This record gives sequence, C-alpha cells and structure tokens, in this order.
Amino acid sequence: MTTDASARAIKPELLRTYTEDFNKDRANLIAADAAVSAGVLKAATDYRGVRALPRDFSIELKQGSITNQERSGRCWMFASLNTLRYELMHRWNLEDFEFSETYLFFWDAMEKSNTYLENVLRTLDEPTDSRLFEAINWGPSDDGGWWQMFAALVNKYGLVPKSAYPESENSRNSDDFKQYLNSKLREFAAELRRRSAAGAGEDELRTLKDEYMGTVYRICAVSLGEPPEKFDFFARTKDDAEADADGKAESCKCEGKSDAKACKCDKDKSDKPKTGKDERPQIREIGITPLEFYKKYVPVGVNDFATLANAPLKNRPFNQRYRIRFSANVAEAVDMEFVNVPLDVFKKAALDQLTAGHPIWFACDCTQFALRKDGFFDQSVVRVDQLFGTEFTGDKAHGLEYGDSPSNHAMTFTGVNLGEDGKPNRWKVENSWGKDAGKDGYYVMSDAWFDRYVTELIIRKEYLDDATRALLAAEPVELDPWQPLTRRCR
Repeated sequence: MTTDASARAIKPELLRTYTEDFNKDRANLIAADAAVSAGVLKAATDYRGVRALPRDFSIELKQGSITNQERSGRCWMFASLNTLRYELMHRWNLEDFEFSETYLFFWDAMEKSNTYLENVLRTLDEPTDSRLFEAINWGPSDDGGWWQMFAALVNKYGLVPKSAYPESENSRNSDDFKQYLNSKLREFAAELRRRSAAGAGEDELRTLKDEYMGTVYRICAVSLGEPPEKFDFFARTKDDAEADADGKAESCKCEGKSDAKACKCDKDKSDKPKTGKDERPQIREIGITPLEFYKKYVPVGVNDFATLANAPLKNRPFNQRYRIRFSANVAEAVDMEFVNVPLDVFKKAALDQLTAGHPIWFACDCTQFALRKDGFFDQSVVRVDQLFGTEFTGDKAHGLEYGDSPSNHAMTFTGVNLGEDGKPNRWKVENSWGKDAGKDGYYVMSDAWFDRYVTELIIRKEYLDDATRALLAAEPVELDPWQPLTRRCR
C-alpha cells in the first residue's frame, strides 16, 4: 500500500473530535481523576472482585517460610526449590527449610556462559544479524530459566541448604554482575569468530574457549564467592513427632492397645523434668557433598517430572511433544521439551497432584490483570475495561502468538478451592517476592485467570494420564528458539 504522508498522520480535526468526545462523558473525567491520582491499577481495582476471591482453600499444603528472590530474575529457581523443599520438610519432619538459591545461581551462570560459547562455535557461519544468532546472543548468561534448566543443574551439581551458601549482594541484585559477565562473553564470541575467519580449527577454538571459561569462573567467584564442595548440615525435627533414622515419624507405642487406659508415652514425656534444653531429635551431617545431600535428603528426583503446556496455537497441535533448539543452559543436557495438551488434561493433572499432597511449579504472565502488591490474579479484580471504556477480548492463543502474554514468571501452586460441583474456582499461589507481597507472600488466582494465563505446569509423571505419559517417548517436533513459549521466566 502506497500512501502520502498526510494520509498516514493523525489528523488535527480527528484530535478535536477525540477530545470533545472524551470531555462530554462524565465517566471519562472520573476515571482520569482516579487514574492520574492513584495509578491505573488502583483506579481499576474492583472491590467486588476482591471480595469474590477469599483466601481459604479446601485443599491446602503446609509450606515453609516465604522466600524472596529480591532484585534478581531467579523466580524459576525459587519456585523449583520451593517445590522440592516441601517434599524434604515433610519427609524429614522439619518445621522449616530453605535451599541455597545462590549455589545453583553460581553454576547456572557458569553453565550458561559455557553453553553460549559452545553455541557460538556451532554457528560460526551464521551472520551476526541472522535471526538465529540474534536469539543466541540476546542474553548470554541472563538470569531467567525453566524447570528443565533447574533439573540439569541439580543432576550435575546437587543441592545445598541455604546455611552452606547464603545470599550475597550480587545474588540479591544481579544486574551489575550479569551486565559485565555478558559483555565479556560477547567479547569472547567476537574473538572466536575472528579467529575462525582467520583459519583457526576447532581444537584451537575450543582450547581458547576453555581459557575464557577461567575468566568466567573468576567473575562468578568474585561476585558470589566460591561454592562449597562439601558442607556440614544440622537440623532439628518438629516437636509433634520424633524422626527415626530414616526420617520417618514415630507413632505412639501405646496406640491400638486395648488394655491401655492412658497413653504411657505421654505419661513418660510429662514425667520428664523440663530443663530448657532443646530435646528434639537432630539430623547431622559432616562433610557431605551437594550431590550426596540431594540424593539422600530429597525424596523425589528432578527427572521424575514432565513439562505440560497449554498453548492453543494452530501451528502447535495438542497431544504432541516439542523440543526447543538452543534452549539448554547446560551444554551436554537435552534442550527444553514440553507436551502440549488441551486445557482439561492440563487442569486435571494439576488437581490430581495437589489433591495427592504435592505442590506444583507453574509459569504464567504475572503482569496481566494482576494486583501484584495485594496478591490477586483475576480479570474481575483489575477492571481496566471499565476504567478505559474498552473491552480486552484477546484469548490465550492471541496472547501467545502476538507476544502479549508470554510466560514471564514462575511460582508454586500450594492449594486449590473446589466448589460444590467439585470443580476448582480459585488457586493458592506461593510467590518468591517476600512476605510483604500479597497476603504474607501468598496470592489468590481465579480459575478463569488460570485458564487464560497459566501456560506451563511441572507435573510428576505418576499424575499424568496414560495417553499423556506415552507422549513423553514420542519423537519431538523441533522448534526455533524465537517461537512462543521460549521466553525465560524471571
């Protein structure tokens, strides 16, 4: 289409019409007063929508203290560790527990840097302005990620408690650290490409890459401190039960005895003089490695989960396994994969896992129709349609295809409320923005919001139906790294 400049411009006479129409509608003036004074979200908040989402749930899991990723893009890591710590706490009867997020953050920076340089070596013939190289070069070691990236790190490096490798200023606020690490990596990439163009062979380039990784290690160690190779672990079990050598709670020895008029165990406890000494059973490990700790104390393996997506796109048929090229953070690991399933299959897997007593890692667009300070995810709460006088009609497929609502944040489901018909009407969400966000760190999500904006679930394979489980062995369809569902959660 060829048009002149005057046809493309905003016409003055139309502007006069726009302002006349705006000012003669009283609702517009009230909306402007509210939005200009309080901001769009507060002005759009519907108290009736808030009241329709109470914070009680018919199925609710008891989790540990709320965690806080602070000013870093580690939500995917926090959500993953929150999922596993629940299992560890209840297996070993602990009141609370937190893994070290910084430990995996260190190794993620190292592995992403190595994978970036390896991808540079794989694409030496690509022009720097090709779509593929731009995707590879976009954020060499940026914070974001997915469950499968987390799993690859745990498989290789294990886990440690937070006491063994606590937070640092650069894990809490990672921008400066990652800015200069990325700058150095891009310098390395340019030199590898220059050497290749000058005739250097693969062995010479890979030797140079290994030297570069020494600099990467130095940057990571200076910023975060070196990670532990071994550490000591100490914990006490809860007062309400004792743990045996296998971490299982001991039941009352008098239970089930018909001739027991009173519980002798309770009498023994009450007769014991109180000294103020903490008598709870202890768990102690001296000089344990991160991999040993993971294998001994985490009762579920990271490979026992599968990624389900609900992406109703015409070019992404349901009931198909997909793999995204150039998406791994660990060079020798498999690229990210998911099985795309219809919404009913997607939601049933979530309900089955929560009902069985296990939390769920999930990814969504946390910015759409969300009161992130107050802790609500619901289109009936954030009535920007009423505020602006226009309907927002885009569906899930539109949001993914046009990049309007890609997944950008990972959290954990720890509860759901079922209505009289047995169907979910709201979900309890554990976030990683500290206890001052939401209600003591927890959010409530309407079921309609779940349907529209939740796009990925990490489900234990035992809670998949047979047809979906069979798809995990199907030949995957490969996707380019710029396709929908490839944006990392931060």
